Amino acid sequence: MEAEIIDETGAPSNDGGAKRRQVMDGARAVFLSAGFDGASMNDIARAAGVSKGTLYAYFDSKEQLFEALIREERGQQAERLCAFPPDPSDPDAQLRGFGRRLVEMMTRPETVAHVRVVIAATGKFPRLGQVFYEAGPHYGVQKLAERLQAFVEAGALEIADTERAARQFIDLCLSGVHKRLLFGVVDSVAPSEIDHAVDAAVEVFLKAYRSDATASPPP
Repeated sequence: MEAEIIDETGAPSNDGGAKRRQVMDGARAVFLSAGFDGASMNDIARAAGVSKGTLYAYFDSKEQLFEALIREERGQQAERLCAFPPDPSDPDAQLRGFGRRLVEMMTRPETVAHVRVVIAATGKFPRLGQVFYEAGPHYGVQKLAERLQAFVEAGALEIADTERAARQFIDLCLSGVHKRLLFGVVDSVAPSEIDHAVDAAVEVFLKAYRSDATASPPP
């Protein structure tokens, strides 16, 4: 639980936002370099440039700090990922945009490193995996499902279960790309490969769910 923030002299601090940012930045660096098990509150305080007293004024434990970091980073990424335009009349373009944002985000080195740290910590601390899932993948599925429902209501798509369809589309986009990075088979993915993966995902998805009324007539 967060408490009144004190500075290194023991006096109340008026720059709680800046101190908290220092703590989060320091924690991110330590967790990514040492992993969850290898990180310590001493290491995080040192990397953040704050005292242990200041660190514990914000977070009671390493687990609580890591959970806060997960929520912050997943939340920021999910908001950028799900920035749909207001008009739901063009599923092709909007799904391509969502798919590219998704794959570009999930293939960034820092994202891959973060996912690896979470997976390694989840065996001992299942709560961390749950938080990651709720703040990231689950949130993205819910927002995409809402947009798919808008496409359905506009008559562009025919989908009985938009949440299931959202998961299918996300899996199609990441298929053959993300796991190779996650398990170290490749070090990076070319933009052209991302484009190809997303284009193929959109093609398969729309063949399954495009409304007969909006489908292109056969040549």
